[in-house]
Amino acid sequence: MSRGISRRQTLTGAAAVGVGVPLLAACGGGTGASPSGGPTVGSGEELGPASDVPVGGGRIYADQKVVVTQPSAGEFRGFSSICTHQGCPVTSVRAGTINCTCHGSRFSIEDGSVSNGPATKPLPSVPVTVEHGQVTTA
Repeated sequence: MSRGISRRQTLTGAAAVGVGVPLLAACGGGTGASPSGGPTVGSGEELGPASDVPVGGGRIYADQKVVVTQPSAGEFRGFSSICTHQGCPVTSVRAGTINCTCHGSRFSIEDGSVSNGPATKPLPSVPVTVEHGQVTTA
């Protein structure tokens, strides 16, 4: 009777680890955006027309992981579109809040603060400007 592990057991274990690592990474709550899970945009990136951002609402730029709001006419604010609760992308902007449907968190369009949990941290701010009718990261 052999006391060591067999070649078959070694290969089976290695295969399980090889499959398990990507699965664990997929369940980690990260977004693949950046190490912090936040926006991946740099300064000066054009997001789109300011006219696409409604007054009292906002627009989500999913590819850049940014949400831009317009709390009052001509006042634009930018935030990460990644929920601070568990890293889900926010899905809508309605009735004065930025909404994450994963677990029901809502954030103020004014300052990104938590309006409804389970999130406990505000959405990180992303500086934006409007020039020539285009929303751009600052």
